[in-house]
Amino acid sequence: MNDKAKVEQLKEQEDVKAALKQTTGTKEAAIKPVAKMEDKLWFGTYILVLLGLLAFYYLLGSDIFPTPGKYISLVRQLLVGAILVVLVMAIAKSIRVYLISQIENRPARYNLTRVLNLVVVLVIVIIGLSLLSANWYTALASLGLLSLILGFALQTPITSLIGWIYLLIRQPYRVGDRIQIDEAKGDVIDVSYLDTTLWEFGGPYLSTQHPSGRIIKFPNSLVLSRTVYNYSWPLFPYVWNEIKFQVAYDSDLEFIAHTLQQVVEEEIGERMMDLVRVYKDLLSQTPVDELEIQERPVVHFRASENTWLEAIVRYLVHPKESGRVKTRLTKKLLEKLNAEPERVLFPKSNLR
Repeated sequence: MNDKAKVEQLKEQEDVKAALKQTTGTKEAAIKPVAKMEDKLWFGTYILVLLGLLAFYYLLGSDIFPTPGKYISLVRQLLVGAILVVLVMAIAKSIRVYLISQIENRPARYNLTRVLNLVVVLVIVIIGLSLLSANWYTALASLGLLSLILGFALQTPITSLIGWIYLLIRQPYRVGDRIQIDEAKGDVIDVSYLDTTLWEFGGPYLSTQHPSGRIIKFPNSLVLSRTVYNYSWPLFPYVWNEIKFQVAYDSDLEFIAHTLQQVVEEEIGERMMDLVRVYKDLLSQTPVDELEIQERPVVHFRASENTWLEAIVRYLVHPKESGRVKTRLTKKLLEKLNAEPERVLFPKSNLR
């Protein structure tokens, strides 16, 4: 195995270890959060605005800021609301910088940021409603009545919002995953409150899994009623793939099986063995523990619908690399098989 293959193998092992740590809750040594210069400027701005609002609040009605008595109460109420909004935004900024940004898992950072933004908006709305009524209970009741009215008027968006919450909790897919839902297939590039955006691969104009250039959007409510196929499960983001050749019944089947297995094993054999061991460890922790999973590429033959046999080699690959790997392996396999025309009889052999 060359140096490049060894580096890739080590990287895959590290990825699997990282996924296992995320699932089992293993914690590494804490890294001290560090705020960037841009974040420090934002914090400084919040502090200055807060100080200005507080100063204005206490000086309101004085000789410096003379205000008619009937407006002092209203202006102070608005100032309290502004102070609370600035505090909420400052706290949210601190959470993003010192907590969320320190999480290594990118999808988790993305989801938590979305949740935080939603909470901030809801809190600001409650603050705004409270300014309209001195009674907090009345403000919350107004918010509940407003939500009830909007619930009837916006049933589809509300269902999509519930679907977004389901995505956060159950995580059938995350940003960066390769998924299929109904006829939509692609890599998840955005999960908003109401819809999901995919970067499509394949499609009607392509026969491979290359990106098509099209963007697919579907409402999050779809995950509540449709089957989701995820090719990028964090613990084991790999799939089994196959390459098929049609050969004659009187071909040297032992030679074909040996050649297919040898070529594929030279290409991805050791890497595949390591990954299958991880898969078996995961499988042993579930009730499904009797499947025969081979650590090496497997070759088997199947009778075709016509008068030929199908020689099939099965191997393990990352779904986003399946097209490139299949092309590379097909070229090498054909080179080896075509070198022995007397032992490997392809369909075109009858025309010779």
